[in-house]
Amino acid sequence: MILYRPVGTKELELIAASDYTKYPPRLPEQPIFYPVLNEQYAKEIASQWNVKYNSDHKGYVTKFEIDDNYFKQFEVHIVGAKYHQELWVLAEELEIFNQHIIGKIQVVSSFCEKKEEFIQ
Repeated sequence: MILYRPVGTKELELIAASDYTKYPPRLPEQPIFYPVLNEQYAKEIASQWNVKYNSDHKGYVTKFEIDDNYFKQFEVHIVGAKYHQELWVLAEELEIFNQHIIGKIQVVSSFCEKKEEFIQ
């Protein structure tokens, strides 16, 4: 199963440090890791949420494949429009989730805040 994960720069740096093989542990205030099922939704989050709320105003979409049999244990959650589909992986289960990633995590899109310049 192909999944997507919108991330900020700090998370992407940790992914790169793992040689693009795993997602980093969640922070204490982040009890759920939520990959999404389609690129459109991932791009919305990266371009609208990550760009707005990350200190460097950048967002990225990562893409990865996970073992189909492992994927079947998760319920797909729709959290808005029909295509806003997510998996909810408990933070304490993320390391097991990472073990089911096939191949490398890829960066497929990047976004940054556009600054308007005024010339007088």
